[in-house]
Amino acid sequence: MARGGALRSRAPLGLVLLLAGPVTGCGPSDTAQDTAAPPATSSPASAPEPRTTSPEDLCVRVVADWARRSLESGTYGDYQSMGLSNRQYEILREVLDAARAERKRRGARAVDESIGREARQRCADRYRAGAPSKGPWQ
Repeated sequence: MARGGALRSRAPLGLVLLLAGPVTGCGPSDTAQDTAAPPATSSPASAPEPRTTSPEDLCVRVVADWARRSLESGTYGDYQSMGLSNRQYEILREVLDAARAERKRRGARAVDESIGREARQRCADRYRAGAPSKGPWQ
């Protein structure tokens, strides 16, 4: 009986050694860890400054872009499908009216200049006192 008990007590130890052997043998050696380069870290001082676009500049960009697209296609959608606020959409319509009048007076070459000028002026007027405070649709 002593012999059967001894075999049973050694069996778990043998199983542990059998399973532990491959686990410890597969990892990197200590020398490989010592010579490896330290992981790269970024500090806040080395990170580039984030760029932001002012509400006025964003207005000019989207209004002028949609004005050019609308003049080329002869039509435009609703303000929500264009990603515009209600006021930006009003500015777009005003810019388009001015561009169409400019095209009649001075021809197609003057249209692009008119769009840029009108969008810049109207968006500047809109955002002169800061961003709207009543919600994104204002």
